[in-house]
Amino acid sequence: MIFVGFGFLMTFLKRYSFGGVGFNFLIAAFGLQWALLMQGWFHFLDHADWKIKIGVENLINADFCVAGCLIAYGALLGKVSPVQLMVLTLFGITLFAVEEYIILNLIHARDAGGSMVIHTFGGYYGLSISWMLYRPNLDQSSRLHGSAYHSDVFAMIGTLFLWMFWPSFNSAISDHGDGQHRAVINTYLTLASTVLTAVAVSSLYQKHGKLDMVHIQNSTLAGGVAVGTAAEFMLMPYGSLIVGFCCGLLSTLGYIYITPFLEKYMKIQDTCGIHNLHAMPGVLGGIVGAITAAAATESVYGHEGLINTFEFKDDFKDMVPTRQGGHQAAGLCVALCFGIGGGLIVGAILRLPIWGDPADDNCFDDEAYWELPEDEENTPPILQYNNHMRNKDIADTNFTMEQVSRSRP
Repeated sequence: MIFVGFGFLMTFLKRYSFGGVGFNFLIAAFGLQWALLMQGWFHFLDHADWKIKIGVENLINADFCVAGCLIAYGALLGKVSPVQLMVLTLFGITLFAVEEYIILNLIHARDAGGSMVIHTFGGYYGLSISWMLYRPNLDQSSRLHGSAYHSDVFAMIGTLFLWMFWPSFNSAISDHGDGQHRAVINTYLTLASTVLTAVAVSSLYQKHGKLDMVHIQNSTLAGGVAVGTAAEFMLMPYGSLIVGFCCGLLSTLGYIYITPFLEKYMKIQDTCGIHNLHAMPGVLGGIVGAITAAAATESVYGHEGLINTFEFKDDFKDMVPTRQGGHQAAGLCVALCFGIGGGLIVGAILRLPIWGDPADDNCFDDEAYWELPEDEENTPPILQYNNHMRNKDIADTNFTMEQVSRSRP
């Protein structure tokens, strides 16, 4: 999911596919190493010998940590330099490790699929940085701020990878046994419901009932984000389908109405639309998690099931579900504060004129940072859809067709 899913999902720009998948690779490789250290200091430090013990679970959690920075990269795609991305990742993973420790250990909120810890934090972290790095003259690169037929097909590879593996993403660190079983089923049903809703809404709001590839690539995944927190809870199949419907509706309408509003009135230039795929669904997931936790009963979960699902042990052995719901809501607030506050601080650092970011008329173009094949370096602008003939007024041919009669032998 991290390397292929996120990487190929960002290849939709017609002249920024190298940057989309290549810089995704760079962030993930650097972030995994830093995340192992940061999360190790908070969660896996052995106080007997003061060493960080690394296992498979550490690698999974490091992947989750990196996902938050990759989400933030989606808002800045094509507008920042590789050095800025490294700085974003360095601070982003540090902030992630701190907010994760506060939410999961101090507040004792449950968030197996990361709706709050990963998606809400990463979404608003990226949006805040994008607001700080606002480019009033970005329309100078508008010729490249779009997709081509082949780039959309490559982006769909990322969508399908993410869609297929999202149930394992949400269940990877769930309570082993029943919790993981529920997480896979709930996520799968939510994603399926989201696909149907996104396709229906996209068709309704487009001319002639046609589908918009942006919605199919992104909004179809939003259900996996929204069900993350409640994935291991007793959400029930009908609950999963309802969450998927609401999320598909919210995300698709977000691309149609909210993204243009954010750019025009709030000066937030969100290249990939992470507000609709991660930020809003993440908040919705936190709310669903709080409601589901508060409604939990021993008659549904069983005594042992309630303890294992919500970890009512040790310092939290006297916790009750209604109070747990409040803790879930508090965790969502912490994720929002760290995402927005951290993004504003890091954005202020990235505004310094020392990072080699591209000019306004050179954004969304691989040529600034990549060696391109010779036949691509001076390629004429890619035509827009449904515009297959350039210079239509001078396209008349100098050749004529004459009818030639042939006699039968």
